[in-house]
Amino acid sequence: MAVPQRRTSKTRRDKRRTHFKLVVPGMVKCDNCGELKLAHRVCKVCGTYKTREIIKQ
Repeated sequence: MAVPQRRTSKTRRDKRRTHFKLVVPGMVKCDNCGELKLAHRVCKVCGTYKTREIIKQ
């Protein structure tokens, strides 16, 4: 069974964990209604994408 020879230092531990972080999704304002929406997606409120109506309301 593998047992560590030495204790892992705080610096070494934190260097390994630099990639464990939350990422905030890219939110933009809808051109039509002004609500926040995910970039490059259809607006859930008004159903438009790039000034075209995709989902009929």
